[in-house]
Amino acid sequence: MKVITARKYGTPEVLRLEEWETPFPKKDEIRIKIHNTSVNSADWRIRKPDPKLVRLFFGITKLRQPILGGSIAGVVDAVGENITKFQVGDKIFGSTGLRMGAYAESICLPESSIITFLPKEISFQEGATLPFGSLTALDFIQKCNLKKNQTIIIYGASSSVGTAAIQLAKHFGAVVTAVCSKGNFELVKSIGADLVMDYDEFHSESHNNNYDVVFECVGKSSIPSNLQHLSNGGTLILVGASFKDMFHAAWISLTRKINIKFGPIAETLENLNFLTELTKKGEFKVVIDKSYPLEEMVEAHRYVEAGHKKGNVVIVVAN
Repeated sequence: MKVITARKYGTPEVLRLEEWETPFPKKDEIRIKIHNTSVNSADWRIRKPDPKLVRLFFGITKLRQPILGGSIAGVVDAVGENITKFQVGDKIFGSTGLRMGAYAESICLPESSIITFLPKEISFQEGATLPFGSLTALDFIQKCNLKKNQTIIIYGASSSVGTAAIQLAKHFGAVVTAVCSKGNFELVKSIGADLVMDYDEFHSESHNNNYDVVFECVGKSSIPSNLQHLSNGGTLILVGASFKDMFHAAWISLTRKINIKFGPIAETLENLNFLTELTKKGEFKVVIDKSYPLEEMVEAHRYVEAGHKKGNVVIVVAN
């Protein structure tokens, strides 16, 4: 089978197309023929690595798992002896979690993984791009217990997490202000943002509004700049926080009693099923920016790392 490997840390050019033997599922595993996967911020940060502490979790000198990729959509084509939920021919999608391994034509996963049936209303491309940003956004929104008529401002609103957060915040009845570049205003309004502003306006002296939730998606604004727009008793969400920001946030939470939430997130099958139902009903839309074939993974990583994508980038593994 074809796979994309990262045999060492570095630039997108470390990614290589290789031929591997197709795996066979163990007793509690299913094998999925992958139709689509995606490239997200976690993928390039692990590959780079950024921050360098990534090495402590994924390998000091090189990646222990050379096949990156955390989300899949495909078809079950083999099952182990003890499998009861899935059968050959089932269309499925979900997250591979810290196992990664999605940059491949096939993958074996335990039946208990964060995977579920792909309904007819959701395409393979949508299924492959739904898990990362949407599960992240939903977990953080649950952590801040967002309620009807509360106000939320989403910084980096056109990102994968941001486009999901807008729609989920609206689903729970919040009033949403989206912060993004002017070229993405129409996109974020089309998926539910009530108000929009660009980054310059967010940081300007004239911006003196406070919000119940400040939701920072991309790690590009400082904690102090976010806190000055947080209402008393509100929650600051730091999705893309660096380790330095995490320590800073923990200290502020302890000394100033301000509610700040940061990673890691909890991926659950319950949340994936919740998102599936919203998408089936047409109440949630996966925003897809670009599509690349598996063989153009280097270019896909370059594009995502540049930080200008709108929503998600999908990879076509098999048609």
